[in-house]
Amino acid sequence: MFEIFEEKESQVHSYCRNFPILFHHANNAELFSADGTKYIDFFAGAGAINYGHNNPYIKKAIMDYLSEDNVIHALDMYTVAKQDFLKSFVDLILQPRQLNYKVMCCGSTGTNAVEAALKLARKNTKRTHVISFHGAFHGMTIGSLACTGERYAREGAGIPLGDVTFVPYSHQLGGWRQSLSYLEYLLNDDHSGVPLPAAIILETVQAEGGVNVADVEWLKGIRHLCDKYGILMICDDIQVGNGRTGSFFSFERAGIVPDIVVLSKSISGFGIPMSLLLIKPEYDIFGPAEHNGTWRGIQLAFVGAKAAFEYYNTNRLDMCVKDREKIIEDYLTNEILTIDSRLQIRGIGMIWGIDFSAIDYRLSKRVMQACVDNHLIIERAGSFDNVVKILPPLTIEQENLLNGLDIIRKCIKKEINH
Repeated sequence: MFEIFEEKESQVHSYCRNFPILFHHANNAELFSADGTKYIDFFAGAGAINYGHNNPYIKKAIMDYLSEDNVIHALDMYTVAKQDFLKSFVDLILQPRQLNYKVMCCGSTGTNAVEAALKLARKNTKRTHVISFHGAFHGMTIGSLACTGERYAREGAGIPLGDVTFVPYSHQLGGWRQSLSYLEYLLNDDHSGVPLPAAIILETVQAEGGVNVADVEWLKGIRHLCDKYGILMICDDIQVGNGRTGSFFSFERAGIVPDIVVLSKSISGFGIPMSLLLIKPEYDIFGPAEHNGTWRGIQLAFVGAKAAFEYYNTNRLDMCVKDREKIIEDYLTNEILTIDSRLQIRGIGMIWGIDFSAIDYRLSKRVMQACVDNHLIIERAGSFDNVVKILPPLTIEQENLLNGLDIIRKCIKKEINH
């Protein structure tokens, strides 16, 4: 069945190794193989399918656009699709949150937008150094990879990755107060060996790092340190933005405003490649084409994003996520933690993790494989991939959500008792 892939596709492919299934079609939180077998999706394209597979409202907008000879590719030229997207983004997302950002359309991937954010921070501050955090994941190109902590990913660069200092994240080093104290020591002490950075880049929830949820006070403290020392705060909202944590932007719960916000994955609403930078106006100092790319104006992404903003507001997706959050948390607490006291859970909104590190580092892989065998698509994250990550579409039906959680419970019980 997979002969053409094994013969002709590069060995770099990865997800198909965990999911050896020939997929054919999809609907909301369900994936179907070529032979019609149904799988519940707790993966959502690594966070790129927040609105579900083939969301009817977003699909209709895209199909309507395609039904006429509208512009499909336009680099960064003025188009009606981009005009409508920007107006909708301002009216439905930014203004209601009293956010004043310039919008920069980057290349089609999240890592490209991270590269742009780092370049812009360095250009503004005339400094080169960056602070990132243990457990961070920001992308696979050289600049963003330098800010990524995962050893395996970093080794793939083939060159030294410099100008970044990693410090403990919110929950590490004894807690958020200690993390902030250590960071300020590095910034303030002229013998710390760490130069004053251009930026501090962070995820408010480390997704690939193992579903680590930052404390609100820690996020406020980072904002304070950035203001105090003239450092730009970059929030990487690629995987946990677009409603994933219960608000459209993941940083809203802390009442802070980053200087630069990175968006990608679900921002197009339909799984179409798209990445954006949101920039405070005073930092919008790139010259024309100083950061560019052929695919920074995918018109179908503009159309999909506009429809997604409308769908998000009309369907009060923020409230839906809060409802689903309670279902997930209650289930994990009452049905998963009771299986073995060494299990740990953590999460927010509709991103949750089950941590097996206190039991056996091999257990998470066995549980994931058992879930796939039982028709649940789910992935792992964190140090040594010890965390099984729950990341369904925000639009998942309650029945599929509970059925998927039931599969996880049964697989954990089976593998722990194996």
